[in-house]
Amino acid sequence: SAISISLAEIIKKVDANMIKVEGGGFTMGCSDVKDTSSFYWEKPAHKVVVSTFYLCKYPVTQKEWQAIVGDKPWFSKDCPDCPVENVSWYDAQVFINKLNQLTGKFYRLPTEAEWEYAARGGSKSLNYKYAGSNDVSIVAWYSANSAKASHPVGMKLPNELGLYDMSGNVWQWCGDWFEEKYYEVSPTENPLGPRSDAYRSCRGGSWWSEAKDCRVSNRDRYPPDAPDDDVGFRLAHE
Repeated sequence: SAISISLAEIIKKVDANMIKVEGGGFTMGCSDVKDTSSFYWEKPAHKVVVSTFYLCKYPVTQKEWQAIVGDKPWFSKDCPDCPVENVSWYDAQVFINKLNQLTGKFYRLPTEAEWEYAARGGSKSLNYKYAGSNDVSIVAWYSANSAKASHPVGMKLPNELGLYDMSGNVWQWCGDWFEEKYYEVSPTENPLGPRSDAYRSCRGGSWWSEAKDCRVSNRDRYPPDAPDDDVGFRLAHE
């Protein structure tokens, strides 16, 4: 049927959009002492090494969500190529589990360390403040240019790895729990975040955010059962 064809096409496209992020070391967190826009939970800046993994070029879109899960959680406009939003961390797991059942693959959310390493451009990093530029407006939909709504993915410039919308458009869930002082105790190799907490980590800023919230080192958190109209996610796998 038409529906199963479009589902097959969508699954194929998701797979084709996965970008290989070569592993390596980087300084995670905010190391710019003069940067007054940073928050204390971005410090201390510390060395982290991540293994090679894959990350999707774009956040998961409304049409992908609908094809896999079948409902329409978003309450902004119907916009098939906009990022899915208004999905909790647990909702993201439902999508991922269904996708994994359909594909036999092991998609997951990126860890916070993987997300930041990729946002910074991985081994090709040019040390930008935002993902792909020091000029937020060319890489991100944020409060000053979004007209208070999300936009179709991939409309702004990509970062060094070819990843789009890592800054702005929608916040993106990460796999980790969020702990304000985790950076003080974080292991160097593939950190996975604290064992448990009240919140899950989110990255990237959104259409609602000020520029400072779209910086690559910025962190935020939401309760895992709380959807929000500017929070979505993107897929990773080994």
